[in-house]
Amino acid sequence: MDIPLTIIGIKILGPRFGIKTIVGFLSTSIWVSLLEWLYGYEPLVENDALLSTIFGGVLIGVGLGLVFKSRATSGGSDIVAMIFAKYTHLPLGQLLIIVDSFIVLIGLAAFGKWEIPLYSWIVIFISGKIIDVVLQGIDYEKTLFIISDKHEEIRQKILVDINRGGTILKGHGMFKGDEKSIIFAVVSRRELAILKDFIHRIDPDAFLTVINAHEILGKGFKSIKEE
Repeated sequence: MDIPLTIIGIKILGPRFGIKTIVGFLSTSIWVSLLEWLYGYEPLVENDALLSTIFGGVLIGVGLGLVFKSRATSGGSDIVAMIFAKYTHLPLGQLLIIVDSFIVLIGLAAFGKWEIPLYSWIVIFISGKIIDVVLQGIDYEKTLFIISDKHEEIRQKILVDINRGGTILKGHGMFKGDEKSIIFAVVSRRELAILKDFIHRIDPDAFLTVINAHEILGKGFKSIKEE
């Protein structure tokens, strides 16, 4: 069943995707068969389906996240999710949750009871979230807006010591109407700690806004071409 999906994926996502995906679904099939031969169908934890679904979801998520990170899939619903991702630009983990949820609903008709689909949704949800963590990283970069009378010293700190770029925006204070320089920059969590300590020392009255940046594209970060 992976073969027609892979052909569609090659046409939409390109031949390099196809080669990696063929390696992916063949490897997955071989490893699943090998595990079945070595361990059979005995669960690692007896009579605890919930624990199995939680750890199964985590392991599946890590594995698929690494596969997706190399711009490939392991076949099946992964291909559908990656095709949708190309046109919607939604996170792959979220799309995989949606696609696999439809498959589980179809499976409900086959199994005739809710127990298996409900456990399956736990696996799908956990693996989808883990996939996004693997792809996007858990330590998000920080977007900063800094308003300070010591903006020149802060600019030098960012450019020279932290070795980051940024943009200075011009604004006006709402209360007095005086002109303000607003520094816009993106830094790592470690660099943020250094910068906060520096700003606190030179200008305790500075105004600092910190926002989690889930995706940053451009010079010094992830290339726009990778999208």
